[in-house]
Amino acid sequence: MPNTDFSEGIHEELHRDGSLRARGPVVDGKPHGYWEWFRLDGTKLRSGRFDQGHDVGEWTTYDRSGTPYKVTNRG
Repeated sequence: MPNTDFSEGIHEELHRDGSLRARGPVVDGKPHGYWEWFRLDGTKLRSGRFDQGHDVGEWTTYDRSGTPYKVTNRG
C-alpha cells in the first residue's frame, strides 16, 4: 500500500489509462477489510485483508486466467 491519506469509505486507485488498479474499504484513514488489485487488462492480480492498515491473514496472487497460484499468510 502506498503511504497516503485515505478518505473514509471505498478507496479506488486507477492505472494511468484510467482502469481500476486497486479497490478496498478505508476506516479511520487506514485500509481495513478486503482489498483487490488488478492488472491493466482488468484481471485480478492479488487480494487480501487489512486490519487497521496492517495486512493480515491469507493473501492470494492470481495468474492471468484468474487461477490462484500463490497463497501466503500474514501477521
